[in-house]
Amino acid sequence: MSLEMYQETILDHYKYPRNFGVIDKASIKSKESNISCGDEVEMFLNINKNKINEVKFKGKGCAISLASTSILTESIKGKNINEIKKMDSDDLFKLINVQISPSRIRCALLGFSALKLGVNNYLNKK
Repeated sequence: MSLEMYQETILDHYKYPRNFGVIDKASIKSKESNISCGDEVEMFLNINKNKINEVKFKGKGCAISLASTSILTESIKGKNINEIKKMDSDDLFKLINVQISPSRIRCALLGFSALKLGVNNYLNKK
């Protein structure tokens, strides 16, 4: 895939984010903000038998933060929550598959940080 196609994927997910919305009675709800730029992402997950059966997010921010969160939500549906706990930032960068400049890394990781925070809080309560 060419660089241009990757950029088109980011723009597509930014303009038409997948799984955008709210789950009213979510098993997991977590929010992260990037104070340096004002981006915000809130994640909502429903867990059934330790699997993510529904995921939504809402937020405001730049193309990278919203697109990477959209891509992330598509990839985690149906996964076991313990798989999510084991994920690291390299897993996210493989998913988005776009070169991220050092100044935009925090943007790209915003949704991932919200996800990890929520999952860790959920598992710690169990």
